[in-house]
Amino acid sequence: MKMEQNSTLFIIFLLSVIHGFVFVHALRGASPEKALKLKLIHRYSPHYNGLREDEKPKNQQELLRLLHRHDIVRHQMISYRRQQQQEESLPDAEEVILNSSRIAARRMAWEKRGSMAMHISSGSDYGWGQYLVKIKIGTPAQKFLLVADTGSDLTWINCRYRCRNRCEKHQGRLQHKRVFHAELSSSFKTVPCSSKLCKVGLWTMFSLQQCSTPSSPCRYDYSYIEGAHAFGLFANETVRATLASGTRTKLENVIVGCTDHIKGSGGIRHGDGILGLGFGRNSFTTKASLHFGGKFSYCLVDQQSPKHVSNFLTFGGHKAARLQKQMNYTKLVIGDSEDKGSFYGVNVQGISVGGKMLDIPPRVWDENLKGGTIVDSGTSLTFLKVPAYKAVMKIMTMALSKVKKLSPDDDPFDFCFSSKGFNRSLVPKFAIHFADGAIFEPPVKSYVLDVADGKMCLGFVPTNVGPSVIGNIMQQNHLWEFDLGRRTLGFAPSTCT
Repeated sequence: MKMEQNSTLFIIFLLSVIHGFVFVHALRGASPEKALKLKLIHRYSPHYNGLREDEKPKNQQELLRLLHRHDIVRHQMISYRRQQQQEESLPDAEEVILNSSRIAARRMAWEKRGSMAMHISSGSDYGWGQYLVKIKIGTPAQKFLLVADTGSDLTWINCRYRCRNRCEKHQGRLQHKRVFHAELSSSFKTVPCSSKLCKVGLWTMFSLQQCSTPSSPCRYDYSYIEGAHAFGLFANETVRATLASGTRTKLENVIVGCTDHIKGSGGIRHGDGILGLGFGRNSFTTKASLHFGGKFSYCLVDQQSPKHVSNFLTFGGHKAARLQKQMNYTKLVIGDSEDKGSFYGVNVQGISVGGKMLDIPPRVWDENLKGGTIVDSGTSLTFLKVPAYKAVMKIMTMALSKVKKLSPDDDPFDFCFSSKGFNRSLVPKFAIHFADGAIFEPPVKSYVLDVADGKMCLGFVPTNVGPSVIGNIMQQNHLWEFDLGRRTLGFAPSTCT
């Protein structure tokens, strides 16, 4: 980040060093037994009762179509956000403070570009994540169900704060949701609009630069695709949770957004807000990871797992998880500052099918050439850049040449076949090879998907733009550990129990 005048550069450097040092310090001083474990609930899971009957998929085929529709929106959001970040660096403090009109124009240009490309959205799905987390906020605690989003830094909740008639006028889509009553919380402290935190530190969360008075709360206009906006104010709040051991704990001074209204068609239909799990200096992930040892992890089960087995998100150690093999580790690509984005990248060297490395151009894996790969829990299917997709599908379809091919119909896949008499051993092993030698080998069921009764499909999706994405179906039945201190990604097969 940059401050005013010539001292800005030194302050930025100092903040960056402190940011990195604190992670290392937290990592060294972490207790292995100290962990915060949160249950992850998929929005189409039987455990989630927030769906209307007409929103529930009637079968597996309809579910995959819904997931694919969501994935397309989300992938386009990711692609354009990364493109913007590659083309434009963060502004310096002087630009933020003295040239806010230029920044506003830059933001409008990005929104216009994004909305033009994302017209296929239903108007109510803005590419948010698929999993929800129960969380307690404030003093005394108020309970909420938030959408966990690894692509967002801002954590926000539906909220009321000294709004009087304004809330009644704008509340709109928040009327039938749980709402955080800020004035009932003694730990709710607004961020002043005149503060450098507001003008510089929260710029990437779309903080507004205009202040009615210096002491007015710092407000945001958080932009999503198709012209949707979440309006609200920033505050420091206390988040309360229970450790895996049963001990209660709290995180103080967490930056949260108090969203008083959402503008645009649709709105957030699932949950009461967003839990931002991106890697930003002021994100919930950074705060929680520092408190619990510099790392977080999650384990996702497949839909055929017993009902008593749950997905979970853990900050701290993961001793409770049963690993079926040793952990593999690879470099986690995260930016040194927010202009590098909120997504978790990995360096992929190539893909093998049936033990043979495929001939895929290196540029496909190069982030600087509009390629690269990210691991994203908010995307369900796995997206591959077209050269990689064609290479994978060529070998896979050759191996399955004897199966009875079926028309994909409206399914989002190019190759589907009859599952009658099908033997999974016919499918060659798919593996992602990372540049430092680690290899991710998902089970066949993670890329040969049961689409309907008697019908299976190869579950890869091609993309011409943006990065390749390892989606949450491919991640299932594995523990994924994001070590923000060492900047490593660990993974291993697990029962998630």
